[in-house]
Amino acid sequence: MSTHEKHLDRVTDGLLKIEIELRELGVWEHEPLPDEAFQSTQPFCLDTMEFPQWVQFVFLDRMKTLVEAGQPLPSVSGIAPMAEEHFRGRPESGHGLIQALEEMDQLLSGR
Repeated sequence: MSTHEKHLDRVTDGLLKIEIELRELGVWEHEPLPDEAFQSTQPFCLDTMEFPQWVQFVFLDRMKTLVEAGQPLPSVSGIAPMAEEHFRGRPESGHGLIQALEEMDQLLSGR
């Protein structure tokens, strides 16, 4: 198995881990969002989605599409700090999701 294939396997495993964390937090949505939610011009669609929705419907969907199509993956990622900000002051810590996103940030950024 090549280094590239191993990296893709780690990314794929990381995407699954993020999905599992969203499900464990009880924020995984089974119905698609309305088209209007994707018309945002704000980073992370802050004006049209909750952060976990962005992770599910934008980040995970886009990453899965890139992996399946054999397209280049982003070379820089910094999603975990946004997750930390989202969960600050909330009753749920989001620790598992934040950790999974930190791992993905490191994988994509080559750290």
